Amino acid sequence: MKLAKMNPILGNVEKIDRLFDPFLTGPLFPDFAVKGFEATWVPTLDLAENDKAFMVRVEVPGMPKENLDVKLTGEILTVTGHREAVKEVPGENYLYRERETGKFVRTIRLPAAVVEGKIEAHYTDGVLHITLPKAAPEVRSKITIK
Repeated sequence: MKLAKMNPILGNVEKIDRLFDPFLTGPLFPDFAVKGFEATWVPTLDLAENDKAFMVRVEVPGMPKENLDVKLTGEILTVTGHREAVKEVPGENYLYRERETGKFVRTIRLPAAVVEGKIEAHYTDGVLHITLPKAAPEVRSKITIK
């Protein structure tokens, strides 16, 4: 029995994506670049805010928290990690595989400064929750023009 792809257009989109990757990782686009880390897949995420903090939720099911890393550099939040390939069971032949494996990287430019010492990250039910408390806005005094 021969397997057919459900949507051959998606495979072409991935090829086009890979074509543009080298252009998006250079000095013109530093947000996308993480040196020494080549991503093979991209998990989905949400960025939300309230009056006190930004909240980032990254979907990474089936991944141990030891394989995740969160870093903040200035206003750039970087989440990296890797998911191990599932071991094949002898006597089973895959008919269809959709689960992504390998390395990933996600970077987000935060809209405002945060308090670095109070950032919290929790991993629950396959979702990494990152809470980034907002820094107090700078108070600017009015300067009189003479």
